[in-house]
Amino acid sequence: MGAPHSEVVIIGGGLSGLACAVTLADRGLPVSLFESRPRLGGRASSFEDRQTQHLIDNCQHVSMGCCDEFNRFCETVGISSSFRREKKLYFIGPRSSRPDGIEQPFKINAFSANPCLPAPFHLLPAFGGLSYLSFPEKIGLARGLKQLALTPLDLDNEPTIAAWLVEQKQSQNVIDRFWNVVLVSALSESLERISLSHARKVFVDGFLRTRNGWQVLIPTVPLEKLYGEVILKRLEKQQAKVHLQTGVDRVQITDGKVTGVQLRDGREIACERVVLAVPHQRVLSMLPDEFEGRESLSKIEQIESAPITSVHLWFDREITALPHAVFVDSLSQWMFNRSRIMQQPSEAGFYYQIVISASHNLTGEARQGRTQAEIIATVIEELTRIWPETTQAQLIHSRMVTEHQAVFSVKPGIERLRPSQRTAVKGLYLAGDWTSTGWPATMEGAVRSGLQATEFLLDDLGQPESLLLPPSKTGILSKILFGL
Repeated sequence: MGAPHSEVVIIGGGLSGLACAVTLADRGLPVSLFESRPRLGGRASSFEDRQTQHLIDNCQHVSMGCCDEFNRFCETVGISSSFRREKKLYFIGPRSSRPDGIEQPFKINAFSANPCLPAPFHLLPAFGGLSYLSFPEKIGLARGLKQLALTPLDLDNEPTIAAWLVEQKQSQNVIDRFWNVVLVSALSESLERISLSHARKVFVDGFLRTRNGWQVLIPTVPLEKLYGEVILKRLEKQQAKVHLQTGVDRVQITDGKVTGVQLRDGREIACERVVLAVPHQRVLSMLPDEFEGRESLSKIEQIESAPITSVHLWFDREITALPHAVFVDSLSQWMFNRSRIMQQPSEAGFYYQIVISASHNLTGEARQGRTQAEIIATVIEELTRIWPETTQAQLIHSRMVTEHQAVFSVKPGIERLRPSQRTAVKGLYLAGDWTSTGWPATMEGAVRSGLQATEFLLDDLGQPESLLLPPSKTGILSKILFGL
């Protein structure tokens, strides 16, 4: 039985689809959301580890203070209290010699904003205190950050950040221990593949524009409970129809306009407006072989992806009380103390998640025959070097999970491949962090895409509305110094 023609069909229950569904439902529009999986959240979801019975996030998802749309979305749907805002980060790296000449292998560098200094100087003492950079290297780093903020962008002809850093004569030590640490974890790609423009966005929006943009927000409950339960109930309360484990096979297009969708079980749903909120790899396969605009849309086939690997460890005792840590000179990049962050009981062990972004060398042929057990052993060895008490801890359980297409690669030229949320087909809209949002592959980008798709849809319905927040207010000194 066909749905009413006024109904908006949203295909995909990830963050972009959810942002679109919530926004439309809040405005009284009838919505039907179809998700092929048994849960909402898309890549931001969880699954149960059978041995520990813990819900494991398929990848650690964090937000930042500069992610205005995502943070507002969390407030709108009532999940903002389930994020813990970290106003202090912990970078663990090599330590300079003590006055007595004894070398200390590692130092925990607490990184936080100076309460008395305005942006962009608020983090200057924190950068100055990093133990693993010499004073001349810190001066060179400051020059590099200033030049990055001042550099004009040419999206049609831009270098990688790796090439730009060499051109700016940044030392290899600074590249390895600062630029690489920050950018790989933020953009989930290697410096040789990250565009200058996306690297600039990380530092300008995160570190230079405002005082709190750099702060990290970490979920305190599994993602399944955030998106799979709270948002589901909210949508149902707003009379939206959510169909889980119901895959859509095709969007039906006739004479340049949407006429319906066909489900995988053969059923057909009549509708005039569809928001296709699926990963870019699936878009073209869900559309007819021929329609006006398909050729220009086919550019998305050139978008590449990057993997993120998580190593999950359960010990019989706590190896560190830090809630999180960022590693320098290690295969491991971030440690999240999930037991403390989520205040989980310790009966099933003390649970730590280690994140390795842009883990190209841990997948496929680049893995060079290394087994999961060998990679996990390397991670534990790194933890032991930092926290020797790890040797006294018994490993209860471990597992390694790789999201092979975790993010799209922010390579130079990527913006030419990212399509608008409005298509040439009447009634067809796109949503996903891979669409044109001005943001990299983040939860912020996903939510923005859902809102932008909704703006186009409302405009076509004759109900125009501006949904995106105005840009964050830039600090006065940041305006003067960098023209931001």
